[in-house]
Amino acid sequence: MPPAARPSFLYYGHSTVGVRSVGGRFILIDPWVQGNPMCPEKLYDFATIDAILITHAHMDHMGDAVALAKRYRPEKVVASFEICGWLESRGVGNLAPMGLGGAQDVLGVEVTMVRADHSSGLLDETGQSARFIDGGVASGYCIASPEGFCFYHAGDTALFSDMRLIAELYRPSLGFLPIGDLFTMGPRGAAHACKFLELAQVVPIHFGTFPVLTGTVAAFLEEVAALGIDCEVVELAPGDVF
Repeated sequence: MPPAARPSFLYYGHSTVGVRSVGGRFILIDPWVQGNPMCPEKLYDFATIDAILITHAHMDHMGDAVALAKRYRPEKVVASFEICGWLESRGVGNLAPMGLGGAQDVLGVEVTMVRADHSSGLLDETGQSARFIDGGVASGYCIASPEGFCFYHAGDTALFSDMRLIAELYRPSLGFLPIGDLFTMGPRGAAHACKFLELAQVVPIHFGTFPVLTGTVAAFLEEVAALGIDCEVVELAPGDVF
């Protein structure tokens, strides 16, 4: 597929990815920018945000969701039903809740919410005390454009064998996969995910942000090579465009 028929991707660090569609619309996945120690300060401001997608309720994935949604007023804010309910209580509009296995049109692309093996509690610090509330299920997204290109943002997840079904049903050629270990799969699990998903290209995410996220791109490259799979590892630094 020629590059002109593919979206472009801007990496903000950790798991935050900006997607510029072929038609020029901008989607922000897992909006954690100003609190994100990996994100360059020059990326704090946006020209527009046309849609926001949230994989799960942890604040290192949705920490700036309320502020950005109120400032830029995206046409759709996509998340689980439970996260959307919390965002609505904070004054966010244009919410588009969905559940695992469901799909909806977002700015002319088909967004399917797929399984992730992870938790999704939300620390609500409003009022006199902090409390954890239910964020629904954790998820990833398969995003398919009319031009025939599909990519997969896994959110936070462990390896699971049903990634083979994601490959069979949605045929993503590019994946954004966590490799940091401890809270998600590490390099070995992520390499097997590339095999299950039959990816042509993979961008490692969710590593190095904090000392406890010990997975490295070097280790991931070794694991991919050990499996002998034909998958290009694309290493992006925060601020890089792919």
